[in-house]
Amino acid sequence: MKNLTALLLAVGVVAGCAKPAAAPPVEVEAARVSVLPSAPGDAAWNAAPAFTAALLAQDMVEPRLLEPSTPTVKVQALTDGTSVAFRLTWADDTKDDLPGTGRFVDACAVQLPAAASANVPAPQMGESGGTVEISYWSAAWQAIVDGRPDTLAAIEPRAAVDHYPFEAASLPEGSKEQKDMALRYAPARALNGAARPASGKSVQDLRAEGPGTITPAAETKSAGKGVRDASGWEVVIVKPVPEGLRGQARSQVAFAIWNGSHKEVGPRKMRSVWIPLALGAGA
Repeated sequence: MKNLTALLLAVGVVAGCAKPAAAPPVEVEAARVSVLPSAPGDAAWNAAPAFTAALLAQDMVEPRLLEPSTPTVKVQALTDGTSVAFRLTWADDTKDDLPGTGRFVDACAVQLPAAASANVPAPQMGESGGTVEISYWSAAWQAIVDGRPDTLAAIEPRAAVDHYPFEAASLPEGSKEQKDMALRYAPARALNGAARPASGKSVQDLRAEGPGTITPAAETKSAGKGVRDASGWEVVIVKPVPEGLRGQARSQVAFAIWNGSHKEVGPRKMRSVWIPLALGAGA
């Protein structure tokens, strides 16, 4: 009996000395660095705090997403005081980077309020009078940056195209005549140009004041890079801190994930609520 009592006392002492489990972080903390990383594998991310953001199905506006797909995304952030870099990591069993009829691509986005305010805009892409800035990364755009030609032959290898008049050697690339010909013979591609990032970029900057109001920013100043492994995606998005948040030590951030194999596109996505964002010592 004495031995049993001693054993129980010893267990109690050990349990009392054990450190309590650390509470999970309640905000995305953008640690201050002098140089921001531009790729997911940069060593700077090893010291960046991680936050696991829970994602919700978008069931508020059409086309709704009623069946959840991606439950969480791991978020890390770093800032140099002028820009902020986010690394998003999420699980995805399939690589979806080919556009086309009946196809949907993997993607992600980071959203920040355009300005500091006592009342943060609605997290669902802002609201009237409450503008948000969004940086959107697409796996299809990343494939182009990584070297896949942006041509029908690359997307549909078994397709056959006789001739596109605007590809004639006699029309200088980018000339007015070439653009006019492209608008006439490939109108959808020409008109959708505003929905594509600048050449060499896999990210596009957007602005919105509520669902259905999203428009491209005058210029895409953000940059991004996505890398895939067997378990899913790691994507880095580096974006300027919105002018209305400059000098602020704290703000909010929200995230969205699109799973192409789940037929997610546009409003059909998994999204987060606003999450507190600590901008180092103030951006």
